[in-house]
Amino acid sequence: MSSTSALHTPVASPTGLSLPLTLLLAAGAGLAVASLYYSQPMLGVLGADIGASDQAVGFVPTLTQLGYAMGILLLAPLGDRYDRRRIILIKAAVLVAALLAGGAAPGIGMLLAASLAIGLSATLAQDIVPAAATLAPEAHRGKVVGTVMTGLLLGILLSRVVSGFVAEHFGWRAMFMGAAVSIALIGLAAARGLPRFQPTTQLAYSALLGSLGQLWRRHSALRRAALSQGLLSVGFSAFWSTLAVMLHGEPFHLGSAAAGAFGLAGAAGALAAPLAGRIADRRGPELVTRLGTGLAAVSFALMLLSPLFSVPSQIVLIVISAIGFDLGIQASLIAHQSIVYSIEPGARSRLNAVLFVLVFVGMAVGAALGSILLAQWGWMAVGALSTAAALGALAVRLWPSRQVAY
Repeated sequence: MSSTSALHTPVASPTGLSLPLTLLLAAGAGLAVASLYYSQPMLGVLGADIGASDQAVGFVPTLTQLGYAMGILLLAPLGDRYDRRRIILIKAAVLVAALLAGGAAPGIGMLLAASLAIGLSATLAQDIVPAAATLAPEAHRGKVVGTVMTGLLLGILLSRVVSGFVAEHFGWRAMFMGAAVSIALIGLAAARGLPRFQPTTQLAYSALLGSLGQLWRRHSALRRAALSQGLLSVGFSAFWSTLAVMLHGEPFHLGSAAAGAFGLAGAAGALAAPLAGRIADRRGPELVTRLGTGLAAVSFALMLLSPLFSVPSQIVLIVISAIGFDLGIQASLIAHQSIVYSIEPGARSRLNAVLFVLVFVGMAVGAALGSILLAQWGWMAVGALSTAAALGALAVRLWPSRQVAY
């Protein structure tokens, strides 16, 4: 895939991209995907403010993740068919409108509708990552994609820290409004600095979507990567979507700022992304996927020991667990992307779509099941779900690979 210059083409750097453009792509991916997670540390105060039950507000992250999965399935493949620059700008405008609607929502109904729209339009992050892979020359593609993915992963994890602080001091509506401003600024910068992209296929939309199934059937490596990362996402989302509600109640009585601060522990996973990429280059991505899924399973299992400790010690244990499973899950994601992007370069957007559809279906399932389990059986049930999901992901990676399509 090639790109043709827009009016403001970036000056080439040794990697084929200017540093400002690389940082713009990283910031755009991070801020877009952060929109999916701002609500999670705010659920305790948000529900009380609009008069919604814990179970009802639990569907805010569920619909956001479901919308993201739908957007990846229905919209992300368009990056192979149309100019990615135009797609990014349109989605940025829609995301701004959806965030403003969420911040102005008078009740749970409008907030749930806005959450679905936020998920759909936040998929601009999944247009930015293949755009970075396209703009980067072959010799530096891993470095450029790794930089953009670091921005994306930091957006996922630090979003909770920011939203927890903002909600505690300025209210949850201010967080939605601030997020809308950040995406508007990214859209303006992208309109000025992002070059245009040449489509790699002329397939009609229906055929484009149909090719997703063909890619799934043809490539066992794609199936294993998507299933494994999807299972890890179940545990990841179950933890983060219930943490704020759990900490808000007995015996912790902690506010949204404290819940958001747990994102600092998870940020260690984003810092591991370049290291995971280097190990994958030297030893192969398969080793990284097995190490990552195994670490996630052990870390989730640690939470099951929390009833044996005092309240302060339980908090320390949860922090240690968060560092461990975020490290394992993000390392696995980098390795799975290395596997998927190497399959068919001309279908990179569609391959990326298949991988992330299962990732965010897993996120939606984890958020829904986590909320139900927390309400019915408590925090230990959430920990058991996350542990089982990570063990399932490890089993997928250990299962002998099938080299033929079915």
